[in-house]
Amino acid sequence: MLHLILAVVLIFQTAFAEKLYVVERERGSLAVIQDGKLIGEIKDLGNLNHSIVKTSGNYSYCIARNGYFSKIDNRTDKVVKKIKPGKSGIGFNFVKDYIVIAHYDPKKVTVLTKDLEIKKVIDTGSRNVGIKPYKNLIVFSLMDKDQIWVLDADKDFEVVHTVKDAGKMPFDALIHKNRYIVGFFKERGVGILDLDSFSYKKAVFRSDNQQEVVFKIPHFGMWGVFDKKALIPAVGEKRAYVVDIEKMKVIKHIDLPGLPVFISVSPDKNIAVVNFSGDKDYLLSVIDLKKLQVIKTFPAGKRVMHMRFSKDGKKLYLSSYFDNSLKVYNTESWKLIKEITVPTPSGIFIVR
Repeated sequence: MLHLILAVVLIFQTAFAEKLYVVERERGSLAVIQDGKLIGEIKDLGNLNHSIVKTSGNYSYCIARNGYFSKIDNRTDKVVKKIKPGKSGIGFNFVKDYIVIAHYDPKKVTVLTKDLEIKKVIDTGSRNVGIKPYKNLIVFSLMDKDQIWVLDADKDFEVVHTVKDAGKMPFDALIHKNRYIVGFFKERGVGILDLDSFSYKKAVFRSDNQQEVVFKIPHFGMWGVFDKKALIPAVGEKRAYVVDIEKMKVIKHIDLPGLPVFISVSPDKNIAVVNFSGDKDYLLSVIDLKKLQVIKTFPAGKRVMHMRFSKDGKKLYLSSYFDNSLKVYNTESWKLIKEITVPTPSGIFIVR
């Protein structure tokens, strides 16, 4: 009997072996989830509305919207260091052994060591967005100057290339292979910068009959990218577009039960999940990426804020804001495996 109990415990612990940091949006804290349990909180991190957590080795880094930037030891779940390099942080990324932060305010980009010592501050004269790494390069867009800058970490973060008149008000971007793809607030289509040749072009989305397809591109973090395609949630429409992001061609659209917000793709690229805003914010839809159609929609929680697949793809972590809970679903049966109390949860980040 004891052997059976130990086997069950081992299976349970293995099933929840990942450690998660879950944003407690209204508390300025991160909930620490390990072995399927809430084991603690990391407090006083700043305004965590739309905050980002990224992990490098044994440490995670958290940027707050009011400018605070924190280094967290994943082994102890303690803040090692906290600084305030700006008044409004929008995003950051790693390149080589450095961290580069794009600020709204001040209109600068800050380069830090991983010990959060300031290496360099670059004045851009603009709010800065869409910061992405590629090899030894760091690329970002200047929202107020309609430009793209490329810095080289091997050359003391010198500006090695600038795209002027990139498009009207760039606001977010993604890296696809060697291409930096940027979207605009005030212009149709996207801009595409080849980071090997530095050639730049603009593209609009077109359908099979070569008609231009116009839709507002939301933040690229909401895109579900798989193979050479992206699943893009339409703004103000109950549908998602399937786009070939190499040819910039709309393949088809998928009708949805509500207005989509985030689309998250499973590690094996077989399925994606979509959450919704408005009166359908309690639903979750599952899309088969081979058939490109919705195969299941079900009530998943009161205001589903964020979703994250486990590394093996067998579980889906989901934050339910008004249920004050992190829910864990089996991705084959879509049955609820576990529910963990977390106050006002939003972003979910896997630490290990």
